[in-house]
Amino acid sequence: MASQEIDALAGALSKLPGLGPRSARRVVLHLLKKREGVLHPLLKALQQVDEQLVTCEICGNIDTVNPCGICADPRRDDKAICVVEDVSDLWALDKSRLFPGKYHVLGGKLSALDGVRPEDLNIERLLARVEAGGIDEIVLAMNATLEGQTTAHYLAERLEKYPVRLTQLAHGVPVGGELDYLDEGTLAQALRARRPVA
Repeated sequence: MASQEIDALAGALSKLPGLGPRSARRVVLHLLKKREGVLHPLLKALQQVDEQLVTCEICGNIDTVNPCGICADPRRDDKAICVVEDVSDLWALDKSRLFPGKYHVLGGKLSALDGVRPEDLNIERLLARVEAGGIDEIVLAMNATLEGQTTAHYLAERLEKYPVRLTQLAHGVPVGGELDYLDEGTLAQALRARRPVA
């Protein structure tokens, strides 16, 4: 039997995505066995992040500086904003290095079932950024869920009065995907978004 403190650590780790109780216990055991090489550096890194973590006042990204590194980067295109639901979406898109512009994090998606309303999201700050001028394109990068598409539709309605080009991420057949493994929703979207063969 482990001590109360070790059980508490395993319980805390089991709340992380991808870690259940058994995996969390294995992680705790690894940390305890490798205290100097793994546990102590991890504790130091967690403490530093905890002390320095801030939310970017411009886009809503999480960083240790404000404005965040993306918003402060002069090489970024100030005229294009990619709107995402959450910080994890921003990080996933930015990791690809395919979008040269800046981002805007909504902090969630509209959901009647969960009681998430437009005023619960970071929409007014997005509208203020567009009203300030200098924005040519808004990319709506919502997840391909009912709530994500509802959020994109709502944003499109709110942004239609501004002179910006609204675009949305394409949805459909993934690269390397085989048709017989795809669900009906993905196939339907791929058919609706079909384009001429060049």
